[in-house]
Amino acid sequence: MVIGVPKEIKNNENRVALTPAGVAEFRRYGHTVYVQVNAGVESGFEDEEYIDAGAIMLPTIEEVYGISEMIMKVKEPIASEYELIKEDQLLFTYFHFASSEELTHAMIDRKAVCLAYETVEKTDRSLPLLIPMSEVAGRMAVQEGAKYLEKPQKGRGILLGGVPGVKPAHVLILGGGIVGTQAAKMAAGLGAHVTIMDISLPRLRYLSDIMPENVDTLMSNEYSIREAVKTSDLIIGAVLIPGAKAPHLITRDMLKLMRAGTVLVDVAVDQGGCIETCVPTTHENPTYVIDNVVHYCVANMPGAVPYTSTVALTNATLTYALQLANKGWQKACLDNDELKRGLNVVNGKIVYKGVADAFGLPLEDVTELLKKEEEQIDF
Repeated sequence: MVIGVPKEIKNNENRVALTPAGVAEFRRYGHTVYVQVNAGVESGFEDEEYIDAGAIMLPTIEEVYGISEMIMKVKEPIASEYELIKEDQLLFTYFHFASSEELTHAMIDRKAVCLAYETVEKTDRSLPLLIPMSEVAGRMAVQEGAKYLEKPQKGRGILLGGVPGVKPAHVLILGGGIVGTQAAKMAAGLGAHVTIMDISLPRLRYLSDIMPENVDTLMSNEYSIREAVKTSDLIIGAVLIPGAKAPHLITRDMLKLMRAGTVLVDVAVDQGGCIETCVPTTHENPTYVIDNVVHYCVANMPGAVPYTSTVALTNATLTYALQLANKGWQKACLDNDELKRGLNVVNGKIVYKGVADAFGLPLEDVTELLKKEEEQIDF
């Protein structure tokens, strides 16, 4: 198979979808890999390293898209890339379709095969290609939140861990999954008083067992959230419904309950956000203020630490990418239910329920569609 790795062009996205080590693995199986010039530089990987691993370097993004059967990216294509995508071309990347109707219709129109990192799912419901970035984002949420609590950043002027004789900050975390767990560990380690909320009692029991004494667990419901925001200094939204739009747990009217300088970090913003007043921001302009509450809503937080994020992501994606290349996407998805669950849009048809539901569009049966695709190949 011919694999293409374009340079990411989303604002301040410094990650790359494939390292030189990944190129070497593809070459070992006889595949051809084209990498756009400087695609890995911001993540710490020079063009010479890719060449030494067996990649062919191309100067433009147009050439990479034009020659490749499978495109490997980190973030979803943006508008300037839509016209470059070919019918039947496989795109393997984060898509988060449910948060963007424009992107969804664009991929339907292009009749591409869109396999989303974030919906590749194991039988235990875990998301192996989302976990590495969730770990990074959860830790970064506390790091960034602590920074924006500083007065020059329009925060409350509170040191997260306090000092002897001064109480630490109160951190509220909505969601006890990977993001929430990592955020709680970081905040607790810095000495903050942490409350983590979830709707699953088994999860809360688990968190109660593993977390240090400065972390409390609380059942999540609207009343409890309304009470908790009144005394919280940093609130982290860490809610995920795989492939679907995140619910609004913090509503606009709740901002009036918060103290001036409270900081909101919505890690779910790339999936629509769990804070009603959050809209995607960039690393260039990461925050804005509504009702004296600071909002940090960067949609690609891990892009700020590209070396760590790239290596963590590609450690997880490579084994799946090799299956797609070695078998072809149709057979790979039929053989591996984890990959099959990653299919969101196939040749103009939506095959993932969360995306269809988000926009009221028809849903096709992915298994039947795959069988038809394989029959056409066999013929």
